[in-house]
Amino acid sequence: MCILEGKGVQYSYDNKKKVLKDIHIQLETSKMYAILGPSGCGKTTLLSLLGGLDCPTGGQILFKGKELKKTDLSDYRKNHVAFIFQSYNLIDYMTAVENVRLSTRLPAWPVLEKLGLTKEEAHRNVLKLSGGQQQRVAIARALASEAPIILADEPTGNLDEDTAKGIFTILQESAHQLNKCVVIVTHSYELAKQADVILQLKHGEVQMLTHFKQESGN
Repeated sequence: MCILEGKGVQYSYDNKKKVLKDIHIQLETSKMYAILGPSGCGKTTLLSLLGGLDCPTGGQILFKGKELKKTDLSDYRKNHVAFIFQSYNLIDYMTAVENVRLSTRLPAWPVLEKLGLTKEEAHRNVLKLSGGQQQRVAIARALASEAPIILADEPTGNLDEDTAKGIFTILQESAHQLNKCVVIVTHSYELAKQADVILQLKHGEVQMLTHFKQESGN
């Protein structure tokens, strides 16, 4: 089921530099999408538009068929989208467990444990955690949310390769088993192979790539 759609989406800075040009995408539940592209091509900008953090300067973003900017954006961001930011955006005076509890009524510890944190780390102030540990807390907060959409901006940037693959697998499970729509911005072609759909953003335009598994004949 299509939950999020972009129709002719454009975005310009100061009405001069056009970052996105006529983007058309349909994003469905139960699928994981990877957005690839060089630095500065507009990947994070597109994610911000899909998440209602900014509005396109042209075209439309639709959530369940309704134009996003005509809905209650605060409600959309609070209840329908879970973000994983590059900068983590954790509440710095709280522990890891307390940060995750902000997004769920369910116990926070099982999610943190699944992402590799110890009980001691889970109850530590987030500022006393390493960058990689803080990133896992940010991912746990999104995974614990009941929101049907997860938008992740380079969610594994500070993690080693094996851990990054494990995080992508968990995000994939969120799509396939929990029927969420998961959209991930990444620079890694290797990690993108785990996605159901791979989108290439280049020169402000997006195209769907042939899935790597299909290319290899698997």
